[in-house]
Order: sequence, then structure tokens, then C-alpha cells
Amino acid sequence: MTNPLLAEWQTPFALAPFDAIADEDFAPAFDAAMQQARAEVAAIAENPDAPTFANTIETLEASGDALDKVLSVFFTVAGADSNPKRQELQRDFGPKLAAYSSELYGNKALFARVEAVWEARETLDLTPEQQRLLMLTHRAFRRAGAALTGTEEARMRAIMARLAELGTAFTQNLLADESGWHLELSQADLEGLPDFVIRAARAAGQEKGMDGPVITLSRSLIVPFLQFSPRRDLRRKAYQAWSARGAMGGATDNRAIAEKILALRAERAALLGYASFAAYKLETEMAKTPEAVRDLLMAVWAPARAQAEADAETLTAMMREGGINGDLEPWDWRYYAEKRRQAEHDFDEAAVKPYLSLEAMIGAAFDCANRLFGLEFTPLDVALYHPDCRAWEVTRQGRHVAVFIGDYFARGSKRSGAWCSAMRGQAKRPVPQAPVVINVCNFAKGDPALLSYDDARTLFHEFGHALHQMLSDVTYESLSGTNVARDFVELPSQLYEHWLEVPEVLGRHARHVETGAPMPPELLDKVLGAANFDMGFQTVEYVASALVDLAFHEGAAPADVMAREAEVLRGIGMPPAITMRHATPHFAHVFAGDGYSSGYYSYMWSEVMDADAFASFVKAGGAFDPDRAQALERHILSRGGTEEAATLYEAFRGRMPGVAALLKGRGLAA
Repeated sequence: MTNPLLAEWQTPFALAPFDAIADEDFAPAFDAAMQQARAEVAAIAENPDAPTFANTIETLEASGDALDKVLSVFFTVAGADSNPKRQELQRDFGPKLAAYSSELYGNKALFARVEAVWEARETLDLTPEQQRLLMLTHRAFRRAGAALTGTEEARMRAIMARLAELGTAFTQNLLADESGWHLELSQADLEGLPDFVIRAARAAGQEKGMDGPVITLSRSLIVPFLQFSPRRDLRRKAYQAWSARGAMGGATDNRAIAEKILALRAERAALLGYASFAAYKLETEMAKTPEAVRDLLMAVWAPARAQAEADAETLTAMMREGGINGDLEPWDWRYYAEKRRQAEHDFDEAAVKPYLSLEAMIGAAFDCANRLFGLEFTPLDVALYHPDCRAWEVTRQGRHVAVFIGDYFARGSKRSGAWCSAMRGQAKRPVPQAPVVINVCNFAKGDPALLSYDDARTLFHEFGHALHQMLSDVTYESLSGTNVARDFVELPSQLYEHWLEVPEVLGRHARHVETGAPMPPELLDKVLGAANFDMGFQTVEYVASALVDLAFHEGAAPADVMAREAEVLRGIGMPPAITMRHATPHFAHVFAGDGYSSGYYSYMWSEVMDADAFASFVKAGGAFDPDRAQALERHILSRGGTEEAATLYEAFRGRMPGVAALLKGRGLAA
């Protein structure tokens, strides 16, 4: 019987036949696809014909298709619906993939062909996109160590294999800590909690096979518990478990793993001739240098810390009025901030959530995409990897554009956070292919599922990434969609969040889940008026994480990551009642892989642009100005990585932005 992962998929839109794939299929399919990929690379390297763009660069671009197909399915289920077998396969596949990458970029005959095409580039009459693909391919070989020889080459291979193992271990340890802890609540412990939190806690208890409600370490459950529970002892217990993920001691402790990862990254950068891993990593980003990153972060840090310190005084006074002496602690901040928000903005999140059902917010995201870009979404009845998942066909003027999959609910088998991935990217060569895009979130399950305003922003954020994938219109898959500089990739996602703030969007879609009545105008005003509430806290916890990430990679690797983290936080004057958004032992952005290492700042770098970009809509004719929407698609969303990010942004906006719009948008401007 043919392995379903290796067969041609006779399914609607050639989607993965999830109902026919078993965990036992992955290893043999992986081995066979890896063998095929190696043969394809060998054929390019050993081609007796003189190297050309077509027989070297384009053929290399098209190689490994079977392997990509297998891995797209595997990594989708491993991240969103893990189990012991899939975790075992992750540990097995990671080093093998690292070894394959080392072989590919260490193939001297192949590199010689790439180098020959690169040297002849001025004579080849290439299109701008072909020139870009050639440059990126050549640069990738150079940055991977293709020019290394002897012991240095061997050491680089060993480093990459070990980093793959450590990144997988970091992720699995974190998942184990997150899924292994829960706090059982008695009836008395539910006092003061709004109905939506109680329902979510009961659903979490059912998911864990418990009789009663529980609090888990899912952000969508623990954050509202910290906001609303009057029980300071329970808030402290929950917060300490949440902040201790990856640092609970024993087999799942990530602190030593983080130290090993940083040491290996520093060694890798040194082998390639860079002063630090940050210098190596930022070379290809918009920021270019660690100094530019620090300048941006510190320009935002000063006003954010001042605001947070002023807020801390107010919250401490509220605590004193409630009869509690001592210091304001991290497990107190959200509780008293919520009380303050209710008092100052007459804002009660429990009153808002019935208007922000998951169904309504999906509809809002789709409606905005229709009004801006003409996209239409039709539900699909297809087999997916989990019963919670849903799929839609995306069309424009009757033409198929993409398949969009949404996986919205938290569960023990899913890693924390939210993300967007493409099971298949858009391309025109070697054959035309439309993208298959997945948004994964961790919302609390309910009947119906109700979102906080922050949850709704997350949904819009990830859908902004999905639009970047779906509207891509380039020739080569490696240049399509979100294959852009890390500090540019968050622009479309963060920009799309702004449409949730448009009064007419909430006015149209925020309807009471039971009555269907629109959100009352006075409540809508409160929601939008409170959008920047507690922004000092939010900015401080984020920027602190970004500065620690940069410090870890900017110089020599620290022997003690927790001591280095503490040193950085002392140096910037971290307010004592606020902690990093992602403490080192659970900083998966940075340690699960290279993705955001030295790059966690990129959300803020992109926010400088997204604030400026949305301002251009407002100035032009409003949030749905057709000319601005057309320019956004033409210059950014459709272009992928076919040009430098700054070039694309300047084509859209006419200039690069400053930090003023960001500070104004966050309510931090003087």
C-alpha cells in the first residue's frame, strides 16, 4: 500500500488527506523523501553541463518538494496536536534535518555552481525576481558556511545538529510543563470570577478529565483569572507556576539548555567571521545592526517605564485602600489594573465578551478582507487534523486564491501562543500552486466561545499574516508570502489589527451572542477608549524581553542565563511589579529555533511601520480607502521577499517612518 504522504493527493485543492495519515506513516515517508531530496541535489551538483540559472538556481529551488510535503503535514500536527509518538519523531527528525541542511550547504560542487552563476550574474539577462533569488541563494550558502573547510566545516555541522536537538528539547520541555500543571478550583474559589472565566475553567477541567473547574497555564485562561480573582493566594500560586515554566527543575528544566544554545550560536557566528550572533543574525534584517535595535528599543523604553512607574503608584494606592500592605507584586498588577479600568473607563470585560464571539470575530476578519481586497470565504467540508479545525476556500471574482484553515481552541496537545503557517506556499514555477494557510490560536473553549478584546486582536493579527500568504503573487515559493526579513514580517499582521479598532467594524460585527443586538454605542466607546489602557505595562514587559534577547546574543554567551537576565533588567531599571513577557526558560520565540533569536525586537520595528501605514489610510480617505488598499496589496502583500523590505515599504508609503506614530498609537507620546 502506498504511503499516503508520498502519494499524489486526490483531495479537494490537493489538501493533505489527514484522515488517511497515521503517525506510523511519518518516519518511512520522511526517510524516502529525504533520500529523494538528496538525489535531486546530487543531480544538480554533478550535472556535467556548465552552470546556468535554470539548471542550478531554478532546479535547486524546485528540489525537495516531496520532503517539504511530508514536513508540512508533520510540523502542523506536531505543533498543534502533539502526542508522545510525534514528540519522539520530532527528536529524531531534528538532527537529521540539520544534517541534511549541512550537507546541502556544505556540498562543494554545488556551491561552486552557485558561485559560478553568481559571478556571471551581470551577463545573464535575469528578471528582477530571478536576480533576487540568485542573491538570496548565494547569500544563504555563504551564511551557512559553504566556504568553510576541514575541521571548521565539521564543527559547523556538529553545531547545527546539536542546535536542532536542543531546540526540540526546549519546546517539548515547555509543552510538558504547560500541560502538566493545573490548579483545581473549589466552588468557593470561583467567587468574583465572571461567568466566561468559570465556563472556560470548567471546559479546561473536562479536557483534563477532571470533575470540576481548573486553571491551566494557557494564556487565554490564566490571564483572565489573574485579572478577576480576588483571591490573592490563588493568583500568586497561578502566577508563580506560569512564570516558572521551563524552570521547575528536573527533566524539563530549560535553563541549562538555553545556556548551551547561546554558546553554540556564539561559536557558529565566530566560525563565520562575525563579531557576535546578533551581528550575524541582523545582517539580513532591516535593522542591520544591534546598535540600531537598541536605539529603537531604548527610545520606547524611557516613556514606557515612566508610564508604568506612575501606574504602579496608582495600583499600590488601590491595594492599600483594600487593606493590603506590602509591595505591589506581579500577581497583583492585572487584578488592580482591571479594577482601575472598570473605574476609569466604566469598562467591564465580562460585559464586552458576549459581543465578541469567535464566530463574530472570524466574520469581522473575513468582511474586512472582502472590503479591502475583494476576497470571499466559503466553508469547506474536508478532513483536517483535529475536530476543532475548520477550513474555507478563498476566492476573488470566482477565481480560487487559497485554502484557509482555522484552529482556534486551546488544548493540552497544542503548544502555547498563536501562529500562522503555510502548508503550501504560493508559486508559479515549476508549476502554479495556490497557498494553504493555517491560523493557530489558543482561545478558551466555550459554548459559545467568547473572546476578550485582546483575543480578538490576536485573531486579526494572525489573519494579517494569512493575508500576506494568500495574496502573494510571485514566481518562486521561497520568495512568496511571509518569506521576508524578520523585522518586516510582522508589518502585515500588526497593521491588520488596526481594523478591529475601526468603529464601523465593531459596530457591524460585535453583536450579542444571545440576542443578536449590536454592541451599544456607549459600550463601543468604552472598548475603543480603553484600547491603550495599561500600555505602560504592556510595553515594558515586551521591551524588556527584547532587550534581554539582544543582550544574550550581542557578546560572549553567558555562563548563567538567569544571572545575565537579572543583570540586564537591573541595568534598564525594570519596575519590580512587572516581569518579562517571556522569561528565559520559556522564551520559545528565541530558543525553540533561530527564528526570533536576536529578533524579538521585530514586533516593535514593524509597529513603527504599521502605525505609520494605517495613518496613511486614515489620511487618505478612511480605513477602507480603495487606493491605499490597492497600494498595500501591490507593494507589500503580493510581493513577498522579491525586494528589500525598505524598498517595498517606501514604494507603499513614499518614505520610511519615525517612532512618533508608534508612541502616539500606544498613548506614550509626551
